Amino acid sequence: MSSTTPSPWWRSAVIYQVYIRSFADGDGDGVGDIAGLRSRLPYLKSLGVDALWINPWYKSPMADGGYDVADFRAIDPLFGTVADAEQLIEEAHRHGIRIIPDIVPNHTSNEHAWFRAALDAGPGSPERARYIFRPGRGPDGTQPPNNWVSCFGGPAWTRIPDGEWYLHLYAPEQPDLNWQHPDVHAEFESILRFWFDRGVDGFRIDVAHGLAKDPELPDLTREQIVHPHWDRDEVHDIYRAWRQVADEFPGERAFVAEAWADTPERLAAYVRPGGLHTAFNFDFLMASWDPKDLRTVIDDSLAMLSGVGAPATWVLSNHDVMRHASRYARRTVARWVPNERYQPEGPVDLELGTRRARAAALLMLALPGGAYIYQGDELGLPEVEDLPEDVLEDPIWERSGHTDRGRDGCRVPIPWSGQAEPFGFSPDDAYAGPWLPQPTSWGERSVEAQTGDETSMLELYRTALRLRRDHPALGDGTITWQDAPAGVLAFHREPGFLCVVNLSDDAYQLPEHTAILLASGPVADGRVEPEHAVWLAV
Repeated sequence: MSSTTPSPWWRSAVIYQVYIRSFADGDGDGVGDIAGLRSRLPYLKSLGVDALWINPWYKSPMADGGYDVADFRAIDPLFGTVADAEQLIEEAHRHGIRIIPDIVPNHTSNEHAWFRAALDAGPGSPERARYIFRPGRGPDGTQPPNNWVSCFGGPAWTRIPDGEWYLHLYAPEQPDLNWQHPDVHAEFESILRFWFDRGVDGFRIDVAHGLAKDPELPDLTREQIVHPHWDRDEVHDIYRAWRQVADEFPGERAFVAEAWADTPERLAAYVRPGGLHTAFNFDFLMASWDPKDLRTVIDDSLAMLSGVGAPATWVLSNHDVMRHASRYARRTVARWVPNERYQPEGPVDLELGTRRARAAALLMLALPGGAYIYQGDELGLPEVEDLPEDVLEDPIWERSGHTDRGRDGCRVPIPWSGQAEPFGFSPDDAYAGPWLPQPTSWGERSVEAQTGDETSMLELYRTALRLRRDHPALGDGTITWQDAPAGVLAFHREPGFLCVVNLSDDAYQLPEHTAILLASGPVADGRVEPEHAVWLAV
């Protein structure tokens, strides 16, 4: 690519994740919707984001917050209509904001027309071949076909009255599709074209690593080198075909994979030439608040992705994990082990967590590639760890036998204004409260309370995104590490930019510079305090 050719937007985009149920409620029913999102587009424009990733808005019984899709070509009435979605896409484009909906190809809802037909058709039927049905084990077939477990707890198989079992790697209401069946390939390519025709700019692919299963469906053992249902090589054939579909349309349509892989090399395979455009970098999110750990993750990610010509993407929080202001609010930040629920260690110190979250934002937004902001990150929202048990909706809560509270704590509706619930999330004449209760203290964290306060998290993000957009060194590109004491991360980006993050216990004297562009906290006598970050012109 010549220096005069602009880099594709997705190589450096800042993408804002909208968990639509909890972003803004337009009709007063206590649940966020497309009308609410449309009303907040000016806010998102002022924040300075390039695109919106919107969690599933399709027709769904909502057994798993919309990730159980009954009709991929319809919007759930809870959120609006296809016409509303088309209007949102058009208005967002007028604001210079792209739209990336979720696509959920690993499974459907058990209320999807295909699955209802499969249940009616019986064993051995063509309708059942689109899913993964098997007879049970044991003399009377009462044992599941294998020992696979659901990500939400319990077995990954459910038996139906005629004696067969079907696979669901998530909830029983989410039967897995059989991606060896040509109907499944054709259907999803048709769904992609349906939404591309309506102007979406790409898709975030849910469970991108999970579509291919070993056709023998062997028991899961520790000795297996190749996992029987995660991150199998066959998934890449699917995405090469999807890339061809995206390339049929004008305007640089792009995919981002939610792909969990054991190594950076395995992750890079998703974004090889001719494959997907980008993939989430969960290693960065899962790193502890430790300079060696963070630098290793950054170096490994950049090395592997540059080897296949793909940009990195950086993310600190999303709708599936504890908010990072709370993860960082423990003196010791546990490293998150893949495929295990995150277990925070020790008491919460939200002042500490907020200081670190501010520094982490400047670190992330200075790194090469793209970045994702989960709604509320820019407000410094913490995890709501004390939701009453009777309001929990995440299927993990029930499936775990009430031992795992699930993900509702990061999904609480965000505060916009005022000093009492619903904090502007719903209109003044709303007839229902927010679908999850908001903490009484959230008035001080609202958009209204933080706007114009130069010391607030919101204004830090606004300034960082403006600088990131305007400074020629930021976005796609490379970094050069600078010599610094243990506990300090410092890297240079051309032209004339230096990021310093102090994770040590001592103040750090800043190197020579011509100006402080932005700091996560006060800088006195040219020294950056512990748990702070600064952007310098050099």
